[in-house]
Amino acid sequence: MFTLTGMANTIYSDSMTESFKMLIGGHWLPAEELFEITNKYNGELLGRVPTCDKEIFEMAVRAARDGFETLSNTPSYQRARILSKTSQLIDSAKEDLAELIAQEAGKPIKQALTEVERAVQTFQFASEEAKNIHGKTVPMDAAVGSEGKVGFYLRFPAGIVGAITPFNFPLNLVAHKVAPAIAAGCSVILKPSSLTPLIAIKLGEIMQEAELPAGGLNIVFGSGDAVGSWMVTDPRIALISFTGSPPAGKKIKESSGLKKVVLELGSNSAVIIDETADLDSAIPLCVKGSFNFAGQSCISVQRIYVHKQIFDKFVESFLGEVKKLKVGNPSSKETDVGPMITETESKRIESWVNEAVRQGAKMLIGGKRQSQFFQPTVLTNVKPEMKVVANEVFAPLVSLIPFADFEEALNLVNDSVYGLQAGIFTRDIQKAFAAVKKLKVGGVMINDVSTYRADHMPYGGVKESGLGREGVKYAVEEMTDIKMVCFNLI
Repeated sequence: MFTLTGMANTIYSDSMTESFKMLIGGHWLPAEELFEITNKYNGELLGRVPTCDKEIFEMAVRAARDGFETLSNTPSYQRARILSKTSQLIDSAKEDLAELIAQEAGKPIKQALTEVERAVQTFQFASEEAKNIHGKTVPMDAAVGSEGKVGFYLRFPAGIVGAITPFNFPLNLVAHKVAPAIAAGCSVILKPSSLTPLIAIKLGEIMQEAELPAGGLNIVFGSGDAVGSWMVTDPRIALISFTGSPPAGKKIKESSGLKKVVLELGSNSAVIIDETADLDSAIPLCVKGSFNFAGQSCISVQRIYVHKQIFDKFVESFLGEVKKLKVGNPSSKETDVGPMITETESKRIESWVNEAVRQGAKMLIGGKRQSQFFQPTVLTNVKPEMKVVANEVFAPLVSLIPFADFEEALNLVNDSVYGLQAGIFTRDIQKAFAAVKKLKVGGVMINDVSTYRADHMPYGGVKESGLGREGVKYAVEEMTDIKMVCFNLI
């Protein structure tokens, strides 16, 4: 087995550990049924969180309806002020917030700190966007029979936003739903992941301090089958913004009726390394893109297609960088790879890797599991139909695959049910634009990896990677309705 520095041997338990509450209409409310949140590294009990029942959910909807009435009539400069203040408060508490993410999500502290810093930006982008929501004029007399008419459209908040968020970015992915909703004048009912709810509670406290009106943000906890289903099917909720697995996203789309849905789903993201690529730049980026947060990101690098002329050189240098990664306590500044979110997940990926090896894959490094930890793993000799290639691994695992022709590589990237983002490393501008034109994905990163994302850019996928776009400006567009106005001047 591989060694984990400072691995704890005992599970901490304390009857005095805090029991948290749900945020409903500006008040923190308890519930009888509680579930435990533990430190993903050592099992320490971090807190107990209440489970939302149908009665509490009904209270949340009523509170959100009142919150919407307030927010939709709040001037944009005031909404901008709330969001800017939230950004400032997050920034002032970033060390503590990062440590909480490291503990409840198992994300290495340096990566957790980056997430908090991104959330600071996300709320600031939303503050700026709140003052820039506008419509456009429409040249009515371009249509026969519309002479003498003047037209324009305006954007109005859609209503209550139901936000369902995952464990892997428990602050910034919440920010990507809450911040644009408030900017647009929508209220929110948030159901964070039951694995990482504590950071969402802290955000609720921060937004209260920033003077968000009561009911603007309501936070409930529980399973997707119960609380998530209530949100999706309730006709009073205008839009569902969900980040998670494709099967769950499909179920939401089927159950949501005519309400709007924004679905950010999975991927098996690919990177192409052309023979002209700058390997000194590409290799460190590919290693980070493959193994940051134990690969638990929908845009983690999972497939790397390398031109056969440089394949051996790439493999040697890539493995050299992987060997430098430190696996261990996410609260340590030296750690690069922490635990997976649950032991069940680490067992899953162990079985996938073992299956791939039985089917002919060659393991170049890694492949070992210890409790929730899975060693950074690199495979080659893989086949397109293997789970480790075709499915979303969501783990510290990457496959290196040689190719002979750039067109072939593009076809291999497209040979997937997913289409979120892809990376291309090349010095050939024609190949770069060929990739932009041909790849069936939501984003193409030239001379960067698929994991690159800036929080103000349009972000989302095609095929089974989702519907709609995030990125504050684009999320605001999803969360507003166009109202056309036409004046007859005759």
